[in-house]
This record gives sequence, structure tokens and C-alpha cells, in this order.
Amino acid sequence: MQHQDTIIALATPSGAGAIAVIRVSGPKSIGISEDLFKSIHNKKLTAQPTHSIHLGHIVDGSRVLDEVLISLFRNPQSYTGEDVVEISCHGSHYIQNEILQLFIRKGCRAANPGEFTLRAFLQGKMDLSQAEAVADLIASDSAAAHQIALQQMRGGFSSEIKALRAELLNFASLIELELDFSQEDVAFADRQQFEALLKRITDVLKYLIDSFSTGNVIKNGVPISIVGAPNVGKSTLLNALLNEDKAIVSNVAGTTRDAIEDELIIEGVKFRFIDTAGIRQTDDTVESIGIEKTFEKMAQSQVILQLLDASRISIANSAELLNIVQVTKDKYPDTEFLLVLNKMDLTNVNELTALFSNHQPIALSAKTGAGIEILKSKLLSLVQTGKLHNNDTIITNSRHFDALGEALKGIKNIQAGLDSGLSGDLMSIDIREALHHFGRITGEISTDDLLGNIFANFCIGK
Repeated sequence: MQHQDTIIALATPSGAGAIAVIRVSGPKSIGISEDLFKSIHNKKLTAQPTHSIHLGHIVDGSRVLDEVLISLFRNPQSYTGEDVVEISCHGSHYIQNEILQLFIRKGCRAANPGEFTLRAFLQGKMDLSQAEAVADLIASDSAAAHQIALQQMRGGFSSEIKALRAELLNFASLIELELDFSQEDVAFADRQQFEALLKRITDVLKYLIDSFSTGNVIKNGVPISIVGAPNVGKSTLLNALLNEDKAIVSNVAGTTRDAIEDELIIEGVKFRFIDTAGIRQTDDTVESIGIEKTFEKMAQSQVILQLLDASRISIANSAELLNIVQVTKDKYPDTEFLLVLNKMDLTNVNELTALFSNHQPIALSAKTGAGIEILKSKLLSLVQTGKLHNNDTIITNSRHFDALGEALKGIKNIQAGLDSGLSGDLMSIDIREALHHFGRITGEISTDDLLGNIFANFCIGK
């Protein structure tokens, strides 16, 4: 990988604005900047201390491009661990391009996506999981996603992995040492301590792997399907939850023929609500396709909201409706299920909730908004956010999830070998395999292809 040259990129979003920040990193960043910067106090950038700010002009020969502030960060006390210059200029698209092209002509190279953070990783400023958290932090669009990314960027997750890897590595070295004294039959590694360590590692790995289901929905949003027969108020409920007219509401059955999706953040957690086509028997080809999509969305959801029209429920049809509800629950046993009795402003609340008491229904009126907050609270309770509120480590990255799963397999193999009295040379193979997967997470073991895939998803300038 090329990381000896000097790179430059716009660190703020492209387009016009009050100011823009252009970042330069590499061995020539200060020298090139000094050639193109004229301080109003005639200062030389090469003589200035780290973490200092200087006012002046960027010039191209006798032509002044802009009045700027230059922030100076000397290695290793910078984001990348290299010499870094940040130019705060006016946010004109023209000015940004002129400065970028000027620096490129003087010896800089346009940075690749994520190259500044890649250099921070290569310079040892952060490990790989922390670097990935930078991208998650930039992409976070809810308080919960922000909290998880920030904790990971600060090293909460990687510190746990490094501690476990260090202990396992210590035992690996002792077992390797035993091999050098195999003829003397000397045991350096205490097998009881080793077994206790394996149990502790197993417990931590299982906890982290289990946390991925929570972390994944917090990062990507909780998918919720709103389902039911035509005209039970699905679109009205979506509009009430979003507090806007997102879906068309009509008395004509079959108005919604395609899935309509939108997002809502409730107490820092993102939910993705999906208004689906009403489920019924129909000869309409388009509506039939919409109903098929309804079943697809239900299968992909973490929560199903089954709506019933309370104004149409009676003792006579309650058994049939109860059967419909039970069929839905049985068809999607691994999906959270909530029964919602809508249009409660038109009927007797207590009588109907008693009929469906086994399913713990939520009574509301999507039209008036009554009961909407109760529904939101119930949805929050279904998402396991306890770990989040306790500041526990939560996994959100699928690469980490896969590596942890492989590490757990390795630990189980070590435990099986220990239980069967496997020889140290064979056991050391399993230990090295587990250490390899631990190292994949933090970047202690990485390849150019892996790093390329990770940092390709970053924005340019970060």
C-alpha cells in the first residue's frame, strides 16, 4: 500500500457553504503548505509548533485564492500519526476546487476513500475495529447508533478482545515451551487455570455474539410490518406514527397495493415501519402482487403489528378473528407479535380487550391518536436495549460477528482437546487458530484485500 506520499481531500461535504475544510496528510504536507501560504504575520509554517492555527492567504504565484486559517498538527500528535495540515477556507465550490488542484499540482495526491483513517490504523493510532467505528459514527442517524459507535471508537470492544487474546497468547507460549522440554515431561501451563480461562473466554464470546442481534437492529433500524385486512386502518396508523400523511387513506378497499416504508426514531432507537397491502382473497392481479409482498415483508420483519378493526368485531366473528391472529403467530414463531385493536373510539374498549386478552392487545385509535404513545412504549420494550443503557459492549459489525463465531469454534476445539488429554503440539494448533480470529478483529492480522474492502466504504476525506 502506498502511504509514503502526501494526500489531500475535502474533509467537509462538497458543495457551497460558509466554510470548507481541506485536509492534507503526509511527509510533505507542511512544506507544500508553506510554499502556498502567506501568513499575515510572515510566519513560516515549518517553524511553528503542533496544534497551532495561523491566519493568511493561499496564493498561486501572485494570485490570491482565498483568506484561510491553517491548523497545524505535527506527527505523531495528529489523527493520522503523520504531519497534517487542515485548511479552513470559504465554502465556495470554486475556491475548494482551486485549492485542491493547486496542492495536487505542487505534489499532493488526491486521497482515496478512508485513506486518512487507514493511515491512522497503519501508524498505530487506532486498531481496525476502532477505525471501522469511525465510519459507523459518521453514518449514525440515531442516538443509540451514535452511542454504540462512539463506545467502539474509544476502544471499549477492542480492549476486551485484546485482553482475552493476550491471556490466551500467554498460555500458548507456555504450551509451546513445554514442547521444547517434552523429554523432561515438564508442565509450564497450569491446566486448571487454562480451563478457567477458556470458560471465561467462552462466556465473553457468547455474550458478544448474542449482542449482535441487538446491535444490528439499532444500527440498521427495527423492521416492523403493519398487517391486516383491507380498511382496518394500517395506512392511518402509519400516518399517525410518523405524524404526517405518508400513505393514502381511503374508504375504498385495496388502496395500498405496494409496501410503503418510512423511519421513526423513538427515544434514540430507529424503527422502520412498513405499511402493507391488505390481506384478502382477490382477483385483481396488481393487488395480488401487493399481498404477496406483504407476506415477504412479514418474513423479513422483527415485529409484526396485526391490526383488527375494533368497530367490526362482535361475539359472532371473534372466534374467526382469533384464529386469524393465531395463524399469523404460528406462521412467524421467531418474530415479535403485537395485536392492535384499532378504531377504539367507535366501540367499547373493555369488552373487546377481554375477548383477545390472551394476546395482550393494544387498544388505540389511529384517527384520533389515542393509544399511539402506548404502542411506541411497547415497541421500545420489545427491543433489547438493556445492554445499551448499561453501556455494555454491543457488536454491530458483521465482520466482527463472523470472526467471533470462528474464534468461539476454536475455543471449543481447545476445550475438547483439553478434556481428551490432547498433546500440547496438537492443542497449540487450535490455540493459534483462535488467536488468528481474535487478531482479525483488531487488525493484528490483516491483509491488503481486507483493508481495501473495509476502507473502500469510507467517505473521501476521512
